[in-house]
Amino acid sequence: MNGDDPVVVALDAGNSKTDTVVVDAEGTVLASARTGGFRPSAVGLATAFTELTDGIELALRRAGDPPVELLAAYLANADLPAEEERYAADLTARGYARRVVVGNDTFALLRSGVVAGASAPQGVAVVCGAGINCVGLAPDGSTARFLALGPTTGDWGGGGTLVNEVMYAATRAEDGRGPETALRPAVADLFGLPTALDVALAVHLGRIPAPDLHALVPVLFDVAAAGDVVARAIARRQAEEVVAMARVALQRLGLDAAPVDVVLGGGVLAGGHRVLLDAVREGVLAVAPGARFVVPDAPPVLGAALLALDGLGLGSEARARAERRLRSGAVAAAQPV
Repeated sequence: MNGDDPVVVALDAGNSKTDTVVVDAEGTVLASARTGGFRPSAVGLATAFTELTDGIELALRRAGDPPVELLAAYLANADLPAEEERYAADLTARGYARRVVVGNDTFALLRSGVVAGASAPQGVAVVCGAGINCVGLAPDGSTARFLALGPTTGDWGGGGTLVNEVMYAATRAEDGRGPETALRPAVADLFGLPTALDVALAVHLGRIPAPDLHALVPVLFDVAAAGDVVARAIARRQAEEVVAMARVALQRLGLDAAPVDVVLGGGVLAGGHRVLLDAVREGVLAVAPGARFVVPDAPPVLGAALLALDGLGLGSEARARAERRLRSGAVAAAQPV
């Protein structure tokens, strides 16, 4: 590569962090940067965009400011086509690249888990991290999507929901309103306090930062795996929500009767909790017997970079070669469930 060869810039922006990479047409990562998460509804669009633009500018400086053919940004909280268009227009106006593409970050997850080869990637991806979302992509390019705006659009699950369910069950067990559960002592033990109610009070008074409660997610699945009835019910509902999204996406696209990749990502699903993953696998196979499950162990920005390379319009051999280099040189390959 020389200084005049165009590159792509790819972003994966989640709720907690934004990863940006600069990649050449041969699949070599030239530079990277990490900035804060993209949360426009929480901090305002201007502040959220600063995290994106700071990462882009830092990564480009580190790469020597090469010309950029395509900027591909895959963003959490870009849930509507109108939002994608607005964000794309804003990034285009800043002049970083000749072309700009913006999509929901779940598409990057799907691409990271599917080896495209000579054809377009297809399948379904479910992300369960802070929240929950799902997309599907058919061979003809048609998609299946959900609004994924939270309870108002019928969504249940993700780390925030699970933490609330754990605290709900543990504190009700403690004061007698709910059934006994091993979650009660597990919550107290995690934070080194006498009771789960003490944990709740510490959060209320600011002695425990609310984000620290996310450490309860693996505790939930450990307690469920040990056979606790209450914990298992919460874990089962999370699995059912993942299955419901995957099922609807597969059926909308007519992919439920053929071999198809189902990519699972986000902190909850990528945590390796067998009590959850086994239930998801069973539920999806009941409606799509040909499903193949993948939990990528690579960072989600891999998928964004692969989508950016797809957008260069390379020939099939060049694209496959670039994909092999990017997967082997920058990140580990996806692993089966």
